[in-house]
Amino acid sequence: MLWLLRHAEAMDGHPDDTRPLTERGVMQATDVGLALARLGAMIDVCLASPKRRAVQTAELACEPLGLTVTIEPRLAGEPFDVEDLTAGLENVLLVGHDPSFSFTLHDLTGVQARMRKGGLACIHKGELMTLLRPAELSAIAGAREAVA
Repeated sequence: MLWLLRHAEAMDGHPDDTRPLTERGVMQATDVGLALARLGAMIDVCLASPKRRAVQTAELACEPLGLTVTIEPRLAGEPFDVEDLTAGLENVLLVGHDPSFSFTLHDLTGVQARMRKGGLACIHKGELMTLLRPAELSAIAGAREAVA
């Protein structure tokens, strides 16, 4: 499985590489992790863009999963070769930026969809398994708390 997570909402400003998440972005990223845990997602490795907002998103999302985040410069926003990047890996969470993630989603599945900030897609063997927006991830994350 390949999971694509676009970084959560970040503050405006410069330099671009050091923009942190907003309070809303922190909640979005936290909800992703809780939702993934609630869904029983099997993820072995997380690769994230080196930009601050992506690293923060990845760390918050990976905390409930017990995953360590590995910084991957090829995810900094330019187009990348997903097959080369994930070679030898099975269940991977990539955390990065648009438009490269929307292009990757299209290249792998043929789906024309724009990845929203804090949005998550799951792809398996060229098939889009799920595309979740932040509101849907928040609802799933909240369901976890209601069950606990």
